[in-house]
Amino acid sequence: MARDQPAWYEDIVVPALLRHARGTYAAAMRRALDEAGYDDIPENGLYVIGGLAGDASDVPLGRLVQELRISKQAAGQLVDTLVTRGYLTREGDPVDRRKLVITLTERGLDAADVQGAARDRIDADLHARIGDSGLRALKRGLAALVEIGRKDREST
Repeated sequence: MARDQPAWYEDIVVPALLRHARGTYAAAMRRALDEAGYDDIPENGLYVIGGLAGDASDVPLGRLVQELRISKQAAGQLVDTLVTRGYLTREGDPVDRRKLVITLTERGLDAADVQGAARDRIDADLHARIGDSGLRALKRGLAALVEIGRKDREST
């Protein structure tokens, strides 16, 4: 590339870059899961399995619905699918019988490990390309976007 030409990404809007960057992770995780025999996880299932694996405690279904920003019906169908396919268990909350708590099964934990390893490979490649300071700056920028989104949701 000539010095006077901008980098390929300079003229691309941030939402498009974010979409494609997210796609890099999703494709790597999906490919790794498929190769390991976990080819029956629905699209939002990656988020659920990855999120549950990163959480130290059981997750209430209501929180899952809120984080996915999908309807309760869609979340229920997603959980039903993941339960049927052996990735999750669903039980009543012992404290509040109106709530359901979902947890990963052994199959779900194994899939989460595969998914996490694929994410780690992308993270390592990214770190090799942009270094510590670049990664900190990227995270700072993404966190700012998250905070903007939270502020906007709170004001509506």
